[in-house]
Amino acid sequence: MRICLFEPDIPQNTGTIFRMAACLGMAVDVIEPCGFLLTSGSLKRAGMDYLQSVDYTRHADWHSFSENRQDGALPGRLVLLTTKGAVPYCDFAYQADDILMVGSESSGVPDEIHDSVDARIVIPMRPGLRSLNVAMAVAMVTGEALRQTNSFPETAL
Repeated sequence: MRICLFEPDIPQNTGTIFRMAACLGMAVDVIEPCGFLLTSGSLKRAGMDYLQSVDYTRHADWHSFSENRQDGALPGRLVLLTTKGAVPYCDFAYQADDILMVGSESSGVPDEIHDSVDARIVIPMRPGLRSLNVAMAVAMVTGEALRQTNSFPETAL
């Protein structure tokens, strides 16, 4: 299972997601352009020393990411976390090779990308509220996806 960040624009969120991915043994795809440099101090503060342990791939743009999926370098379904999703995230049946994608914090993903994903899921919320912090949303959905697929890393007890 992988996490995909589409044009992230808040380095603290990206650093937090990188840290979680490192701890859970998940790869991250970053579709650029980002709203910050991947050498940003804010990214480093949020990701701490975990940044050296995360497996991440930078993609120059959506086209580059899409080509990697088409040629088989990135297998699996593309599952978009979106406020416009049709299926609540706990009701979705995850697969071990899914790519969990979030849009940029300020604008989500464009309609053409929204329409091209394999599935759109939503975190149910109270009416009148827009969205959760993207790092929190990724953490919630990742936890459920790893639980369903029995894919949490093994720990020594």
